[in-house]
Amino acid sequence: MHKSLLLYFATIFIFLYLPIGVLVLNSFNLNRYGMHWDGFTLQWFSAMVRNHGLMEAARNSLLVALSSASLATFIGALGAVGMYLYRFKGQQILKGTLLSMLMIPDIILAIAFLVLFILLGVSLGFWSLLLAHITFCLPFAVMTVFARLQGFDPFLLDAARDLGASESQVLSRIVLPLLRPALLASWLLSFTLSLDDVIVSSFVTGPSFDVLPLKIFSMVKVGVKPEVNALATLMIGVSIVFVIISQSLIKEKKR
Repeated sequence: MHKSLLLYFATIFIFLYLPIGVLVLNSFNLNRYGMHWDGFTLQWFSAMVRNHGLMEAARNSLLVALSSASLATFIGALGAVGMYLYRFKGQQILKGTLLSMLMIPDIILAIAFLVLFILLGVSLGFWSLLLAHITFCLPFAVMTVFARLQGFDPFLLDAARDLGASESQVLSRIVLPLLRPALLASWLLSFTLSLDDVIVSSFVTGPSFDVLPLKIFSMVKVGVKPEVNALATLMIGVSIVFVIISQSLIKEKKR
């Protein structure tokens, strides 16, 4: 039974990570098409840097992802804290709306954003893309922070108020320190969602503002270029660094 279970999990991990391993291996493969191993090289990373269109799209994607993740986490944290600490009319409707946003297909959101921006006369480019990314990242940020808040001991906040703490002191000295892991998780989730979005971005961005997912999607239509493999390897490395940092912060917080 133990061996069968081990084989089962090994099969799953191989199925999940073998394609990623092949991609990383091909980014160092001298053979351009990756059909066989011709030797180790770093020339595809140099070619990636020299590809100005790809680098410009990467910079645009990082700018949008960093901005949308930060703003969505900030707004989402305020909204989650407000829904947790206070009771107001329409609170359940608001929660239901946020949950429905998580389940709406991306293509529906993309069409809705496009129609809205056309009606408002917003030109498609950086600002339309940023507003769209903040909007679809916001429910994830709110729910992540709100789930953390529901694990709080409510008597902790009541004790702070009984001891004379103001609402601002409760928020800054108790709530926010306890929310740090959730804020980090919310930011990383929003950053990832924004960085790899294709469907919404293809509808709400203009030809003057290209982003990385759309650039890669257009490049791989005629075959996967080694520059794309190199860029994907670099992104995987950055993602691993983010995961290590987040786990280190969470462990430090627990200690």
